Amino acid sequence: MNEEFVFLERQGINEKLVEGIKEFRKRYPVSDTESTRRSKPLIPFFGREILEMGIAGILQGENLLLAGEKATGKNVLAETLAWIFGRPVYNVSFHVNIGSAELIGTDTFRNNEVTLRKGSIYRCAENGGFGVLDEINMAKNDAVSVLHATLDYRRIIDVPGYERIGLHPAARFIGTMNYGYAGTRELNEALVSRFLVIDMPPLDEKTLDYLMDEMYPEMKPVGKAAFAGLYLDLQEKAARAEITTKSLDLRGLFGAIGTISRGLAPYSAVRMGIVNKCFDIFEKEIVEDVARTRIPEEWKPEDLF
Repeated sequence: MNEEFVFLERQGINEKLVEGIKEFRKRYPVSDTESTRRSKPLIPFFGREILEMGIAGILQGENLLLAGEKATGKNVLAETLAWIFGRPVYNVSFHVNIGSAELIGTDTFRNNEVTLRKGSIYRCAENGGFGVLDEINMAKNDAVSVLHATLDYRRIIDVPGYERIGLHPAARFIGTMNYGYAGTRELNEALVSRFLVIDMPPLDEKTLDYLMDEMYPEMKPVGKAAFAGLYLDLQEKAARAEITTKSLDLRGLFGAIGTISRGLAPYSAVRMGIVNKCFDIFEKEIVEDVARTRIPEEWKPEDLF
């Protein structure tokens, strides 16, 4: 049995959905030229209900919009769905300089003639990939016009200045968006209507335990409990607007644990990975107090590993 299906079985995914995935993969094989874009996430997404929602949407031929706060696993879910379905991934990270030329392509001079250098959206549509549209609510108007055409039910990209591009039947697009980031804006109704929307829940203790077990199985239970508690305490304070989400950094948390496994003192690691992400002195004091209650300064690396 493929590794992907072992994972689905462990998650308890509905058998009908699993059969649908198998049929999808059999119907739409990936060409050798694009197989290098297939990959397994470092840690696949944990959460049966959310996974089933994503799988069902893709089998139905829909595009997905993953909306939620920072560090809720939006990109991990997108990568996991692509891995499960065995599709190549094309990432587009939206910012002020991303326009139609970067998405569809630009003319370039090659072999003494002008040819189109295909963009990520074009290649995804052509090869039946999964396009991950990261921070879609930062897209400027020029890029949004391409997205409207790409995500339309007619599955044909028809933008002035380019040839008509038909979408491969396996092509899907997964947008991600955070709330309230600088430079973001509300998506218009027409664009939202082109997606099925999954509201990503905040991390809980069960999910954090799963992540730490996967990344640092040798870590002692006392350490796992302390770091899960630290993250959840900060998450609660951020929800109550006592602090910003700067210190609510899952990558920083796991980076800190990694340095402890290398021999760094636990509290020094937490300062690097969590506390020092705050540049406001008052916020930093709050985060530091929370860190001290969970990670005593006298702890040594051997107390956790």
